Amino acid sequence: MKDLFSLAGKTALITGGSRGIGKMIAEGFLHAGAKVYISARKGGALEETAKELSAIGPCVAITSNASGADGAKAMADAYLKHEKTLDILVNNAGAAWGADFDEFPESGWDKVMDLNVKTPFFLTQALHGALKAAGSKERLAKVINIASIDGVSVNMQETYSYAASKSGLIHLTKRMAMRLIKDNIAVTAIAPGAFASDMNRDARDHGDTVSRGIPARRIGTAEDMAGAAIYLASRAGDYVVGSTVIVDGGVTWARGA
Repeated sequence: MKDLFSLAGKTALITGGSRGIGKMIAEGFLHAGAKVYISARKGGALEETAKELSAIGPCVAITSNASGADGAKAMADAYLKHEKTLDILVNNAGAAWGADFDEFPESGWDKVMDLNVKTPFFLTQALHGALKAAGSKERLAKVINIASIDGVSVNMQETYSYAASKSGLIHLTKRMAMRLIKDNIAVTAIAPGAFASDMNRDARDHGDTVSRGIPARRIGTAEDMAGAAIYLASRAGDYVVGSTVIVDGGVTWARGA
């Protein structure tokens, strides 16, 4: 029981790990004992984050644009230059787009769908062999998809492709889980609510105001996100298969989902 939440000896790859929720998870994994690889499109900020987090434990930066099937394959190839196996994959990189219904562009649709739905599938596919090699019946390998509460309940903002993509990712998580558990790989998802990040600037810049609409009366912290991710990634979460853990202070149920 004392090692139930330990990630000692495990390797993790977190896409979009240079900031926001990805960085929160990376920091938590490092404190739990994992070796962490973080990826992002922009090398400068990524390298700075890796250097900062290396004060906790081994953190390696991989600069790569993982969007779409080709990007996912390139990202997997870059990781496999470092490691032959992978214990934990966190599909966190994502995009959002907001526009009026009558003006919503195809480019905003395709960009979001490619990164939020296509990439998690094809990156997992490209790393299937490495995940399979790491997993066993005694200790499963893990894939954690970062969805959103906007894929569970309706946000009144006009972010059509974002909401559709995150709902799709939650259902994709269930379908992938049923296949990959045969290979001792557990696939799950986290649906975050309001966490301070560049994607959620309202929570970042106006946390006090946003908190008034949250039953828990606060936005999420790094500990909240890390705790959920460590639970799913560790032995503690080995019997959780295909489920989405909602981490939002009660917003989803307040919306009447």
